[in-house]
Amino acid sequence: MAPPEELRIETILPYLHFGFNLLLIGGVSVSLTPGRRVLFAAICAVTVATIYVAQPVLAQIGGDLGLPEADLGWIVTTGQLGYLVGLALLVPLGDMFDRRKLIAGHLLLAAVGTALAAVAAQLWLLLAGLAFAGLFAVVVQTTVAFAADLSTAAERGRTLGAVTSGVIIGILGARVLAGSLAALWGWRSIYVAIAVLLLALTGFVLKLLPSDPHDRQATYGTVMASLGHLFRERLFVSRGLIAFFLFASFGTLWSGLALPLAAEPWHLSTAQIGLFGIAGLAGALGASRAGQGADAGRADTITGGALALLAVSWLATGQASWSLWPVIVGVIVLDFAVQAVHVSNQHLLTAAYPHQTSSVIGGYMLFYSFGSALGAISTTAAYSAAGWAGSSLLGAAFALCALLVWAANRHAAADARRDVLV
Repeated sequence: MAPPEELRIETILPYLHFGFNLLLIGGVSVSLTPGRRVLFAAICAVTVATIYVAQPVLAQIGGDLGLPEADLGWIVTTGQLGYLVGLALLVPLGDMFDRRKLIAGHLLLAAVGTALAAVAAQLWLLLAGLAFAGLFAVVVQTTVAFAADLSTAAERGRTLGAVTSGVIIGILGARVLAGSLAALWGWRSIYVAIAVLLLALTGFVLKLLPSDPHDRQATYGTVMASLGHLFRERLFVSRGLIAFFLFASFGTLWSGLALPLAAEPWHLSTAQIGLFGIAGLAGALGASRAGQGADAGRADTITGGALALLAVSWLATGQASWSLWPVIVGVIVLDFAVQAVHVSNQHLLTAAYPHQTSSVIGGYMLFYSFGSALGAISTTAAYSAAGWAGSSLLGAAFALCALLVWAANRHAAADARRDVLV
């Protein structure tokens, strides 16, 4: 039977084309061909989706495998734990080896993990597959670092803005795609589709990306030691702490927003709640242009302004129990601010540490992961104690903490920029 009209490829293609135009609106270095920049973004989108596609279909997975509700949380958590381990242990390999081959290998191994998840008949095999896929999904960070290194210094910010927008597409779009595939062919079809895409991307990487031009003579011990040394660098730690609080605020919203929307007076369905992700996608994609400001030397100023916007956005999202329109505005502003800060942070760090971009991106993303986890855990506790007003105050507090870290370390960013210019 042919798929429904709305899912036919000729119907979907115009939207994909429009999405990629949005993605690339910030522009990239002339050393990156259109095919390569689309490939970088696609790698980020597909691989990060392996972490998030289970969220909207947990109930279906549980029913198929006969799992108690208490065990469903492990399905998402296992992939995230694998990702966290990969950030610390695998991403620094990009400072040792040819990243074209490294990216291809990690994509292939991630495909193996998703294939295991697709055929799993027992919980342990499903978790093993998801942990394996999550471990190698950190190819996203290796890809971001490689894209930054292929860019000229003058256009690194625009490249980062375009490529990391693929991450946002993967995080938010995965929920929509997973729900559609699961409704048509069951939850296993999601992981089959991702495995096929990962295999295809492996071939494109080997065909389209250049060999990594940098010398990779350092040993793994040396690279890990250099990663540890970063945690004694003020610029790195301050930008990491900003990311920690930034994504704690982000996690507070996206892990908790469904609670007031499903409650009185709205009683929205999961599909209706999922539509708020479209607003977040619009805000995040718009922020890809923040990279242009970073290229012009305004990365630190953009960070401060975006963090102030992040704090203010909670005044709007805090109205979720009374009105939905302010929530939509707040979601757009929050995701715009988060993406703008994220791009600016990565621009500053890759410019300051050009000889260890993989390590610096991997270490930076550790702060991101812990911050996201803190936001997800704390928002439910705040909601239980004080409703959505409590969660909103928590999210705003995280944003203000990030703003304070930025204000206390402004000279570190200024010193780093002077060193790069010299």
